[in-house]
Amino acid sequence: MSAYVIFIRESTTDAAEMEQYAQTAPAARTGHDITRLAFYGKLDVLEGEAPEGVAILRFPDMAAARAWYESPLYQAARQHRLKGAQYRLLLVEGSD
Repeated sequence: MSAYVIFIRESTTDAAEMEQYAQTAPAARTGHDITRLAFYGKLDVLEGEAPEGVAILRFPDMAAARAWYESPLYQAARQHRLKGAQYRLLLVEGSD
């Protein structure tokens, strides 16, 4: 069953760290079956507060998503994201 990782960026606190994240995170996709469904494009808020941005990634299943998230390459990139912005990250199982 498909799984989705949803990134919700609430606010950027250090643009230089986010640039480092943008440079290092793509390498973490190597060897993982990831499909970008949405990636920080235009958004309309229907309810609640507006985040700075949202990204949605699709994986074959929950285990594949966790394998990517826990990979050494993503964990190294993640350190820059944690220093550079306030995020909420969700892993959601699909219904297919």
